[in-house]
Amino acid sequence: MDNRSRHNRLQDWLPKLVVSPSFALVLIFVYGFILYTGYLSLTDSKMLPSYGFVGLENYRKLWKLPQWWTAIANLGIFASLYILFSVVIGLGLAILLDQKIRAEGFLRPIYLYPMALSFIVTGTAWKWFLDPGIGLENTMHQLGWTSFSFTWIKDPQMAIYTIVMAAVWQSSGFVMAMFLAGLRGVDNEIIKAAQIDGASTVTIYRRIIIPLMRPVFLSAFVILAHLAIKSYDLIVAMTGGGPGQATTLPANFMYSYTFARNSMGIGASSAIIMLIMIFSIIIPYLYSEIRGEKR
Repeated sequence: MDNRSRHNRLQDWLPKLVVSPSFALVLIFVYGFILYTGYLSLTDSKMLPSYGFVGLENYRKLWKLPQWWTAIANLGIFASLYILFSVVIGLGLAILLDQKIRAEGFLRPIYLYPMALSFIVTGTAWKWFLDPGIGLENTMHQLGWTSFSFTWIKDPQMAIYTIVMAAVWQSSGFVMAMFLAGLRGVDNEIIKAAQIDGASTVTIYRRIIIPLMRPVFLSAFVILAHLAIKSYDLIVAMTGGGPGQATTLPANFMYSYTFARNSMGIGASSAIIMLIMIFSIIIPYLYSEIRGEKR
């Protein structure tokens, strides 16, 4: 084997050798632990892992728990409002910036700034802002508006909506960036043809541009739904899951039953249910993308 063939073979194997440690770590610490969690969900594990096989008993117990149903109901409220308002606000901001306004270079970083913060920082800031004793209500009272009251974060019926407000504030800028990229990718010839035909700006967006952005809507939905299902740190920082269980989501339930209530089997089964929720969103999306590329 001459030096040239050795050099070519080394060039073929070098990228694989560089990537293989990362691939091995992902294989072990992501997919390996997913399989391990799935196995624990079928055992009688309590405070520590146990390997007494109980089949689907943990799943039956899980769906009989009122706390789990409360977490699922909270997730339904949170996810639906979070996705809806993030998409509407993000699209509105993207359309605003798409008008080639002078302050675009100034406004775009401001809109994107919340996404640079962690959910812990966001949750802590909104907790202080909404706290009646030190936040918005207290400020209004000091300004002389003593009748002003905003105690949603302390109200079991309204607390979940404060979580929605904080999550939308953080994510709408990211959604705006997605839509802005989609808007800038629309063929200008189509828009010019519509303008020549006398179509108004509103009609162009409603009848032409927005329908062309269906892939962006789908991508935004998948990303936001994934973030909603796995939401944990924002709730911990803002409300700790309270008042009572008013803001408890499946991720908080999973942590509580795994580490606080020493029911690792039930906690693992709730984690697998969350994984199935995410897969039920991502797999159809990937299938549609692959199918679209083939077409």
